[in-house]
Amino acid sequence: MNAVTQPKGWKVSTSGRSLDVLSRQWISRPADEKFLSLDDLASAMKAKAERMCEIRLKTDQLEIVSPEILESDTKAVAQAKFNSIALKTEDRLVAPTHWAFGQLATLAKAPASWLRTMPGINVANDLNYALRYNRGVEEVKLYADDLEACAVTGPDYGRIFNWEVAEAVNWRATNGSTGDHRWKVPGMLNWQTLVYDPLHPITKDTTTLFGNDRGVFIFLCQDLAPIEIGKLPDGSPDLVFRGFYVTNSEVGAGSLKIGAMYLRAICCNRILWGVEAFEELTMRHTRYAPGRFIEEAMPALRSFAEGSTTKLIEGVRRAKEAVVAENKQKAINFVTARGLSARRAQQVYERICQDEWLVGVGDEEPVDRPVDVWTLAQGITSVARDEPNFDTRMDLEKFAGTLLDRVA
Repeated sequence: MNAVTQPKGWKVSTSGRSLDVLSRQWISRPADEKFLSLDDLASAMKAKAERMCEIRLKTDQLEIVSPEILESDTKAVAQAKFNSIALKTEDRLVAPTHWAFGQLATLAKAPASWLRTMPGINVANDLNYALRYNRGVEEVKLYADDLEACAVTGPDYGRIFNWEVAEAVNWRATNGSTGDHRWKVPGMLNWQTLVYDPLHPITKDTTTLFGNDRGVFIFLCQDLAPIEIGKLPDGSPDLVFRGFYVTNSEVGAGSLKIGAMYLRAICCNRILWGVEAFEELTMRHTRYAPGRFIEEAMPALRSFAEGSTTKLIEGVRRAKEAVVAENKQKAINFVTARGLSARRAQQVYERICQDEWLVGVGDEEPVDRPVDVWTLAQGITSVARDEPNFDTRMDLEKFAGTLLDRVA
């Protein structure tokens, strides 16, 4: 393994799989959901959690109430949408968030989208009836503060708090902003020069630390310690670095997920480029989930951070040594026999010539040469990046991953 320390930047290849899981988060988040450090993210999430409490109730201990409006004002009654949850054991009202209302409707086995179109008095009556007579379980668990219910779940929901996730990651990440060989917010690829700068400034426009009432999303990497896995067509080193993301929702909007990978670069739109060896761990919020997070998820992440890169480098070497076709026609036959169309196979071979062999139109260098699995996979993922249809792009990238898995 050839590791480079404290680089100012290096030339990269964008061959390999691309992922937009981070980009989707980055583009949809307003400024107040973007954080510059894990300390700030954890503190914000913990401050909110400290205002909340979990309340287990029998279904007959809560009641959905509609706004108090004079019955003679028929127009106001018809237009009133706001409903609150009355906690009979505590003699107070809490207003469900949009998300919590949907959960409440699900527990009552009632269609939330339809209920949102109905007057508040009808919604209250329907939900109260359904909670008492349609429920198979007689208890619910509220996650609420003095004014608002952020989640309404079943009694066995195992809450993994967002601040716990942020603090657990922070412990391994030297705050996610400054650092050495540990985890940090990534740098940025310059598309004009194809140079990746790991020390690009962290701002609200570049951060990869996000959090709101629904949950957190954290992406960090080790781009100050790139790993050489081979050579690019021009002879320069092919460098990758470790990266991972963690996403969690303490209100039940999604499972806890940890995705780990090696990648070559991250651009200004926070798309992950040149992804290799991607794996994802999913953990549902069952009653045992909080303990499993500590016992399983974090050790897995620590193992990835400190583990050997031998498996990755050996996999690349075997893929480069696995020649599957002696010439152009056999290469096209190889992929068409495995499901690609003849037109797509031709595209892949032409892309290999351009990207991997640096052969352009009109070049005299022959292109009828042996093709290995690594080169073939890079050509397929390169074609996939130009595909506008998301499902088609994912199918192509999965196809390339299947070829690599066979020789890994």
